[in-house]
Amino acid sequence: MDFKFSESDELFRRDIRRTIADLLPADARDRHRHIATFGSNPEDQRRWFGILDAQGWAVPGWPAAHGGPGWNALQRFIFEDEMYQADAPEFNWIGTHMVGPVLYTFGTEAQCERFLPPIRRGDHLWAQGFSEPGAGSDLAGLRTNARLEGDKFILNGQKIWTSGAFCSDWGIILCKTDTQGKAQQSISFLLVDLKSPGVTIRRIQQLNREAHLCEVFLENVEVPVDQLVGEMGKGWTYAKFLLDHERTTSSFIFWNKRELRRAWEIARELKQDGRPLALHPDWAMRLARLEAEVRIHEWSVLRVLAEETAFCSLSVAASVLKLRGAELQQSLTELHVNLMGIRALREFDAEAPERTMGESWPEVIPGRTSRAFMSRAATIYGGTMQIQKNILAKLALGL
Repeated sequence: MDFKFSESDELFRRDIRRTIADLLPADARDRHRHIATFGSNPEDQRRWFGILDAQGWAVPGWPAAHGGPGWNALQRFIFEDEMYQADAPEFNWIGTHMVGPVLYTFGTEAQCERFLPPIRRGDHLWAQGFSEPGAGSDLAGLRTNARLEGDKFILNGQKIWTSGAFCSDWGIILCKTDTQGKAQQSISFLLVDLKSPGVTIRRIQQLNREAHLCEVFLENVEVPVDQLVGEMGKGWTYAKFLLDHERTTSSFIFWNKRELRRAWEIARELKQDGRPLALHPDWAMRLARLEAEVRIHEWSVLRVLAEETAFCSLSVAASVLKLRGAELQQSLTELHVNLMGIRALREFDAEAPERTMGESWPEVIPGRTSRAFMSRAATIYGGTMQIQKNILAKLALGL
């Protein structure tokens, strides 16, 4: 299939680009451009998605009946691409791309009315409570449990590596509601107010001096029964549905395209022997190879959006995209560090005025070493590389 965009698609892109430029607060854009990790300042997220919701654009993938703009798959792709290229604050992915689709697919009407509007407006940020100490990507091995008592569950356990939990309002928690049955048939899916008594959140200090990963401790937390999604014991089904969404979005195609553009900018600005690095054959070859790989990856994402998946299931396609996207994240951040050399060790100071090297590029390009550190986790979160290969071996190869 030729993935040339039509004239109407290009008109749509220009309209999106112009509107984002008009609406995006400059201070939020600049902070996001300089952020080290994968995510955004939570207050910038809330403010930006309030603006987008007023425009009707906050949840591009949702059905119009639940507040989505009614775009087709290609229009959604163009919108998210332009968001990244504009350095806009990122989606609260857990809420917009995971919780929302689970709720309007499996939840009750009352749950949709209660939880979907605050996600759209940016009022509620969400965290994903899946991984546990000793379990990791093995969701069947989780030990957090919930005991039903009357009209509420009593929740006990621990989650770890819960991104953004410290600034989130709500969490999706996988827990066992049947300790005797088969693992996959004993898991339930709860919506938990993270301000509830008994919830303790502890941030984990990272090597890059950030602390957006968290431990979440749950001690006799009372969760109303109407915050159970779907049926008891069907959490495994809902989690697989959610993870297919996560792994498709974890292709990070838009992030990778933006970071490729930045790699070219670095290579054109920095010089060796009086010439831009981009003109040196070895660097030019490395940049060109990565550009080809990112372009191929983008076409693969577009094939899934065009539903050209007759040759495989969505789960297989999601795992392939997740694997390749994670590898490209690591290759791109490594290239940034290699291009910059010792400059990449200097961290951005948000309080210091930006100094320039000429007019076109800051003297200190922020967060490159931190991004490289964080990208090492890309082949772990959302299901490790080994888990993805096991999925492919089983579903695609029948092994």
